[in-house]
Amino acid sequence: MPCLNLSTNVSLEGVDTSAILSEATSTVAELIGKPKAYVMIVLKGSVPMAFGGSEQPAAYGELVSIGGLNPDVNKKVSAAVAEILSSKLSVPKSRFFLKFFDSERSFFGWNGSTF
Repeated sequence: MPCLNLSTNVSLEGVDTSAILSEATSTVAELIGKPKAYVMIVLKGSVPMAFGGSEQPAAYGELVSIGGLNPDVNKKVSAAVAEILSSKLSVPKSRFFLKFFDSERSFFGWNGSTF
């Protein structure tokens, strides 16, 4: 049920996206206490994006989850995802925003219904 949606202006051509998806899945599952089987990661590259008026490498993300989020967890997730983007895509940690949404079960669809 947690979904991490990441967009970056960095090209993903020639990048091992499977490694990014795998690491992000494990990180999100571990830090928010949800089974890996329910974690979804969406990674979009080459998205036109400017941060502070500059088109240097940058990224934006949104994490939606049913529970598991709180100020302490959010800080840890932000640090971990920023590290993944920095090490795998050379996106500086200072050029990454991550928005958190704690959703109600009835507002999250899955398997033709809601949770």
